[in-house]
Amino acid sequence: MLKNSGKKFVIPIVGTTATCLLVLLVALGHRGIRVDGMQRERDLGMRSLQSLESSVQTESRDSPQSGRRNGFSAYFSKLTRERREVEKPEPQMNPVTETPPAEHITPNDIFLAVKTTKKFHQPRLDLLLDTWISRNMQQTYIFTDGEDEELKQKIGDHAINTNCSAAHSRQALSCKMAVEYDKFIESGKKWFCHVDDDNYVNTRTLVKLLSHYPHTQDIYIGKPSLDRPIEATERLGDSKMRPVSFWFATGGAGFCLSKGLALKMSPWASGGHFMNTAEKIRLPDDCTVGYIVESVLGVGLIRSSLFHSHLENLQQVPKSELHKQVTLSYGMFENKKNIININGDFSVEEDPSRFKSVHCLLYPDTPWCPSHVTY
Repeated sequence: MLKNSGKKFVIPIVGTTATCLLVLLVALGHRGIRVDGMQRERDLGMRSLQSLESSVQTESRDSPQSGRRNGFSAYFSKLTRERREVEKPEPQMNPVTETPPAEHITPNDIFLAVKTTKKFHQPRLDLLLDTWISRNMQQTYIFTDGEDEELKQKIGDHAINTNCSAAHSRQALSCKMAVEYDKFIESGKKWFCHVDDDNYVNTRTLVKLLSHYPHTQDIYIGKPSLDRPIEATERLGDSKMRPVSFWFATGGAGFCLSKGLALKMSPWASGGHFMNTAEKIRLPDDCTVGYIVESVLGVGLIRSSLFHSHLENLQQVPKSELHKQVTLSYGMFENKKNIININGDFSVEEDPSRFKSVHCLLYPDTPWCPSHVTY
């Protein structure tokens, strides 16, 4: 009887002990899971954002509670990205001359068109032929309105008689521009640059400037002569008209067109269409170029302060910056003589345009330039 009672007493004790052990193991298991989860959260906080997002995506497949963590992590990542954007330094805008070129070009890639008239062959063209054209014979084409055998001897078939009127009318000017455009397209060159016979062209700076623009893109670069867009009336036919306004680069300072843009102008500029387009707005050649580019094609003018005409005060061009300019000019401004302010061995009487002095500053190795001259 006593033996049976002992057995009955031992069995409950063993059962109770087993139950306690089982409860203890379960509790330790839950505690281990919680500790492991807390450790994992600390680890997640120390990882990079990329690792964090990867971990969250993995957990979302394994645990229903991870959706909340995923939302929080995504929000945390968004805030971090926004903070980095705010703290990011502003990009520094460099001048065109300091940025790397878009493509490599040489003077041979440029079609330099000089517009003149026969009465200015001697007083104006001779000066250009002695200065900047002398170093750019292969790139320069002179568009005039009369035959000149002496000019042909100097520049060959680059002297082009347009057979246009010698009058300084919008029709005559547009006639010459139409020929310039067609000859450029025939040349296959990358850039068309137009100047007048009272411009000095620094081709080294011009090449540097144009090299920052791909010639296959729509590029129209020059300087406006007005402080606002010009307003005109476009004739649509059947007595219908509409007002238009657009910017244009003055031909008196020179301007350039990329080949890509020039080809797009063809329906309004090639084969005599340029003069028809000019008649629609009844404005001169440089205005018509701006009309086609801005008003018709929707391409904006790129303004450059490196182009200069006699319509501005040339005295304000700093002597220390002369070598950086693309074009210079001379003439009259506000009833006063308008020339570049530059010293040199040539007096104003000997060099009234100051182009000889500028040329000797840029190219002191020119044979007729005085030596040891301070500019």
